Amino acid sequence: MASSTVSGIGSGIDTQKIVTALVEAEKAPKQAQIDKQTASTSTTLSGLSIIKSALDTYRAAIAKLNTATAFGSISGASSDEKIAKTTVNDAATNGSYALEVTKLATASKVSTAVFAGGASSVVNSGTQATTLTISQSGNDYGVIIEPGATLQETRDAINEQLKSKNISANILTDANGSRLVLSSNTTGKGTELTLSGAEELTKDYVVTTVPQNAEYTLDNVKLESASNSISSVVSGVNLELITAGKSTITVSSSTAQLKTSAQAFVSAYNALMTAINTQTKVTATATATGGATTTAGALTGDATMRSLVSSVRNELVSAEAGSGNSGLSMLSQLGINTDKSTGLLTLDDAKWDKGVKAFGPQVVELFTGKTGLISRMTSATDAFAKSDGVLAQRQTSLTESLDSLKVDQESLTRRIATLQTTLTAKYTAMDTLVAQLNASSKSIMTTLNALNKVNAD
Repeated sequence: MASSTVSGIGSGIDTQKIVTALVEAEKAPKQAQIDKQTASTSTTLSGLSIIKSALDTYRAAIAKLNTATAFGSISGASSDEKIAKTTVNDAATNGSYALEVTKLATASKVSTAVFAGGASSVVNSGTQATTLTISQSGNDYGVIIEPGATLQETRDAINEQLKSKNISANILTDANGSRLVLSSNTTGKGTELTLSGAEELTKDYVVTTVPQNAEYTLDNVKLESASNSISSVVSGVNLELITAGKSTITVSSSTAQLKTSAQAFVSAYNALMTAINTQTKVTATATATGGATTTAGALTGDATMRSLVSSVRNELVSAEAGSGNSGLSMLSQLGINTDKSTGLLTLDDAKWDKGVKAFGPQVVELFTGKTGLISRMTSATDAFAKSDGVLAQRQTSLTESLDSLKVDQESLTRRIATLQTTLTAKYTAMDTLVAQLNASSKSIMTTLNALNKVNAD
């Protein structure tokens, strides 16, 4: 008869197997509960994290579209960008302007006399420090010139001390020597640079450029500007004058860009809805026997997801944005509809073109502004997306639950380890006792057998 390996030497019983079975019986129900709760909580947390990320992406995408210019309704153009460039903002309206630039705004420049020794020429040959005073527009800026300071050291000191004042210094060198040239970045009349003090530097200094205003005409109206960047002459229109000459500035509606922006909104919305659908759908899979099994998404039946979807979709059909738009109140009027089978938005090109032609600038009003679709969609999702919003709070709660389950797991592991140690000790003691009893029994039987044999003799 084949023998089996047992842990109970004294009893012949596999006590270790008994201990293992008892420990597993004690551990299994609680372990199954922890495993199930951990898997469920982790799955839900993962699903919520995906939705939170998708929602953040959606809100960032539509935020970029929530201006008239970003939505592509208005654009500016210059017929000759070598003469002038233009950009527009939300305050701009359609129009065309004849621009002629006659003078550009310039900044002041002054130059010291020539120092024959070049950049290393000493500009303070005295024994005491002196102050070079640079004046502009009623402000005086003093630069200390140390004894023995060179032209190059003076340049470096000016650039270091006056860099925040838009004044800089350079050295120009030719066959006659070097001179210090001071330049201002501030253009326009009344911004002349003047020098005083530090006699060796300021003696015989010359003005090389006299500052002047830009002079130009817009639709034959003579205008001036202290800067070549002009933002106040036409509402919402920014001009950058480049050189003298003529150009036509045109501000007009851009229907092509308008459609691109509308499609960007549709794509952003669909990406969010697709992410939600993926996490909430139930998938049916055919079995080999002809039946089917179903697999639920991480957030199937989740009340928060239903509330989020409802909040977003309600804004799609709200007529609030169109209350003052003389008839334009719904996306469907622009050919944007919800697909009943997928819940995603579609854009019908023919209906879109017809709607844009019929409603013109009202299309932008439907999407943008304080009561536009994008603002209302943002407000509708605030409660879910904010750092202390619904999704963030649920993520925090689920994370805390996982931490608690880890504590439960550690507690169970300790309790089971203690139980195993206790049972092992008890069964080992039992096995030892049985071994002792067996040994005593054998001793007694040996003695009895011996007595029987003596009696028999």
